[in-house]
Amino acid sequence: MSEIAMTLAARLNAVGWMMSTAESCTGGLIAAHCTDFPGSSRWFDRGLVTYSNAAKTDLLGVEASMIETHGAVSEAVARAMALGAVYRSRARVSVSVTGIAGPDGGSAAKPVGIVWFGWCIDGWVFTECQLFTGDRHQVRQASCMHALEGLSNRLPSLPTSGH
Repeated sequence: MSEIAMTLAARLNAVGWMMSTAESCTGGLIAAHCTDFPGSSRWFDRGLVTYSNAAKTDLLGVEASMIETHGAVSEAVARAMALGAVYRSRARVSVSVTGIAGPDGGSAAKPVGIVWFGWCIDGWVFTECQLFTGDRHQVRQASCMHALEGLSNRLPSLPTSGH
């Protein structure tokens, strides 16, 4: 996974952009992968672990009413988390993750392994839902990989110089 982070680093460094993360079920794993190698501070601004609903509201500005209406594991909240991670940092790129890693906490509507992702790239937000199988560790690792790959796949047309 560090290879993906290194690729992101090169691409973001090339345009002078910073990245931030807003993580719930991954608990900081994405930020850890992004900071596994020296020089990360040139392109990685901050990682916000917003595990509780209160943290999502306090640190990212996600409205409590949105969480109450849609649930913490939802497209609306993933979108708001991605935007909040950019608005409350020096980043132009962010990734957000909110899901149910298990082994409990799931329901028929939102089973264990469901994860919503948000990617904010220079003001544009993309969201996606995935359902991962496996134990808690496997769901968290798969979520981390998908978050980084999803960001990398959405960065194909970065400008050649920073703004």
